[in-house]
Amino acid sequence: MIEAIGRQLLNLAQTTGEMVRLFAQTVYFFREAPRNLPAIFRQTAEVGIGTLPVALVLALFVGMVLALQTGSELALYGTQEVIGAIVGLSMVKELGPVMTSLLVAGRVGSAMAAEVGAMQVYEEIDALRTLEISPVRYLAMPRLLACLVAVPCLVIFAMLVGIAGGAFISDVNPLINVPYNVYYENMIRAIGYEEILKGLTKATVFGGIVAHVGCYVGFKTKGGARGIGQSTTRAVVMSFVMILVADYFLSRLMM
Repeated sequence: MIEAIGRQLLNLAQTTGEMVRLFAQTVYFFREAPRNLPAIFRQTAEVGIGTLPVALVLALFVGMVLALQTGSELALYGTQEVIGAIVGLSMVKELGPVMTSLLVAGRVGSAMAAEVGAMQVYEEIDALRTLEISPVRYLAMPRLLACLVAVPCLVIFAMLVGIAGGAFISDVNPLINVPYNVYYENMIRAIGYEEILKGLTKATVFGGIVAHVGCYVGFKTKGGARGIGQSTTRAVVMSFVMILVADYFLSRLMM
């Protein structure tokens, strides 16, 4: 039992060290970004444009459900006018960044792990090294930069759509019956630039986590097609856990 725990702790320490090393190498190659703009733009389009429709639909219904559930409870006490502030703050500070990042992790992070993992299994990464091309510069750096840019942009759209969905339900639902102008007045009064900045900071960190975990797991893939499938699952699970853990510590730090 003690030996098993020791091995797990050793593996955790080794994984942490490898991830920190890969992140440092990736950041080092940021200086090569101007030479890799086509790859960066391609990855940004894949992360941003490819995920946008699903993110908007998800944000719309999350905002609507949040307004429906919260507004109905507030109406019991005659305080439903503050529903705009509640939905707005929830979407800006918490639901928007976390929900969108988890969606990106499931859709894009898994694809990154599978793509890089396939290149690792079929020795394409070894071929890059033979040609004196750094796999970190060629594969990891464009993906990390793309997520650092695209995920905050996705979160901005998710925030706006989620708030609009909450406003719609608040106005049309007879149990809540909060007009648009009252909804938005309370929301604007509650949300300042500081709250928006906190939400976008979270989105940037979460986007970096998704790209970094996807590339790291891809580089560690082995075992053929079965290994690629396992890496895909591992990347999604690791991203989810790290996003939620980082969300707590970032929230505590920003309080």
